[in-house]
Amino acid sequence: MASETKRALVASPTEAARTAEERLRMSYDFVPVEQADMVIALGGDGYMLQTLHAMLEARRILPVFGMNLGTVGFLMNEWRLERLEQRLQAAKAFKVNPLRMIVDTVDGEQFSIPAINEVSLLRETRQTAKLEVEVNGRIVLPELVCDGVLVATPAGSTAYNLSAHGPILPLGSALMALTPISPFRPRRWRGAILPENTAVSFAVLDPVKRPVSAVADQREVRDVARVEVKIDRTTPLTLLFDPEHTLDDRIAAEQFIA
Repeated sequence: MASETKRALVASPTEAARTAEERLRMSYDFVPVEQADMVIALGGDGYMLQTLHAMLEARRILPVFGMNLGTVGFLMNEWRLERLEQRLQAAKAFKVNPLRMIVDTVDGEQFSIPAINEVSLLRETRQTAKLEVEVNGRIVLPELVCDGVLVATPAGSTAYNLSAHGPILPLGSALMALTPISPFRPRRWRGAILPENTAVSFAVLDPVKRPVSAVADQREVRDVARVEVKIDRTTPLTLLFDPEHTLDDRIAAEQFIA
């Protein structure tokens, strides 16, 4: 990253992130996001997702170098005040293609929402969800009875997907994870690994008695009737990582954590 690159600095509202922001502003020069060539984000993974979604909504995509001042920080680099210029110059870029969720609700509304980590369908009441699962126009599961189901990108495969016992996907694998959440029937179905060019659709069976919500990262649509999920290649995002802390290394390491 060239030294003349114009940098913007954004931070989550937590005390730790705000304190770090003050220290960085005293040590380095920054410009408003509207004038920047790249963004430095201070916070946790949730704030990184918030920053990326704000770019998608503004239709102005910039590379983002995150520094962890949250909890997990899987998408973030280590927080350090020193040698920022050198870190940015040595940073490795990773392209992320978000998912696109197209939702039709019971009331006839339609929403199109991006997701960087995953799209999840979740039961809204104590009644289990009943879903028909379709892959590339072919019904593969006529009835999935479960608490929910999700589609995860490689970048999101170590988030909710991993908690639901889904597979970890290496970056560059061009794959998506289709993972059930507490499946009741078929009880032994543990999900599938699909090529990233796959279109996955879910029809909600009996949506009035068994209402289902659809969530794209942090944005929820309730009382859905049908959901289609596929990769959106029109708006690739760029994350920047220290060479010693690349996302590929983190994904590989997660597979050996007991």
